[in-house]
Amino acid sequence: MKSTAPANAPVIASQATPLYAPSYPADVSRVVSILFVDQSGQLGGAEFSLLPLAVTWAARREVLLLSDGPFRTRLESLGVPVRVACDTRVSGIRKRAVHVNWLMALPGIVRQIRTIARHAESFDVLFLNTQKALVLGALGKPLHRKRIIWHLHDIMSGDHFGPLQRLIVRWLTRYAVDHVVANSHASAASLVALTGCAPEAVPVVHNGVDLNEFSHVDDADTGALRRRLGLPEDVYLAGLFGRLAPWKGQHIALAALARLPDLHLVLVGSALFGEQAYVASLREQAARLGVEDRLIFAGFRDDMPAWMKAVDVILHTSTEPEPFGRVIIEGMAAGRPVIAASAGGVTEIVRHRKNGWLVPPGNVEALADAIETLHAAPELAQRLADQALIDVSRQFSVEAYLEQMKRTIALATGVAAITNAASPASA
Repeated sequence: MKSTAPANAPVIASQATPLYAPSYPADVSRVVSILFVDQSGQLGGAEFSLLPLAVTWAARREVLLLSDGPFRTRLESLGVPVRVACDTRVSGIRKRAVHVNWLMALPGIVRQIRTIARHAESFDVLFLNTQKALVLGALGKPLHRKRIIWHLHDIMSGDHFGPLQRLIVRWLTRYAVDHVVANSHASAASLVALTGCAPEAVPVVHNGVDLNEFSHVDDADTGALRRRLGLPEDVYLAGLFGRLAPWKGQHIALAALARLPDLHLVLVGSALFGEQAYVASLREQAARLGVEDRLIFAGFRDDMPAWMKAVDVILHTSTEPEPFGRVIIEGMAAGRPVIAASAGGVTEIVRHRKNGWLVPPGNVEALADAIETLHAAPELAQRLADQALIDVSRQFSVEAYLEQMKRTIALATGVAAITNAASPASA
């Protein structure tokens, strides 16, 4: 990875008014123009991370999406300029079959590389927010010659990515990417292991959550909130939030549900990327276990804070190490106790029996025991939730995320050094 600052500081500014306004010295967002590139039009963790950054960027900015969806609608509703450059064959590339799919999609790949390069020409920085965006944006560097920042949201291991894709990422990170910022120490460590780069070359900025979104939901009458959402009122209700996918472990939660006859479970989220077969398998599992009457498939919901505040306990059941675990800090912000699978970036958020409860990934018995423990000890559950809310406000707020991310971008582009050198304090 390259780390030299640009010879001349960008000077483009804007009159845009940000929704968030953290106190930030030498605000890089007012002098550096950025083209953000994201492969998905869906609202996943990487997209929720990009959203406040794109909204608050005061200089000229644009988001280029490689597929369409609700993320475009959300960005546009908040005043962010968006372009969509979709190629169905490129969008259909899957992580593990990359060597086959990339050959079939080669013409589309070339088109998208050129499209990204063409749009990047009028910006100071190319900010690549996802894996596919990294590959397509970095391969076009000979065409656009712009400084590249890659936001790493993944653990770069063989559990998630095929050998060819990891080889491509290693090569691009070494020779085309100027700066990397990771969403967790777990993600950063995986890239260091893959590329052999210095740990200090991969700074970590944890994701943040907007606490105001949760404080605006009135949960004083949980029964009324549940009635509004169509949920059962007088039951002990667990919630599992996010994409329905095998590695997210909803099947583990269903197995635990079968062990706890007093528990009801709501799954909030939908299948993405061709994982509808997994949803069918969950319904079959529920029928086989006889828990259909205690299981609710809520689908994708846009009012996540309300749904989180309507449950008694929030579950995180990923079977593989989670790069970060955004749903966990959202659950903490909702003021609900969180039980989470102890692997990856999750351990950077949850402190066992202090601000949450950790269980081994994939361990149905441990998950069921944890749910039963918190159900039987409401004082303990409330103490964990109270401390979690304190911790998320101190460490994982959207304001803290934006300040740290903008500071990191300032260092990457040389704006901080240039601004500090020109300030009266440095004279």
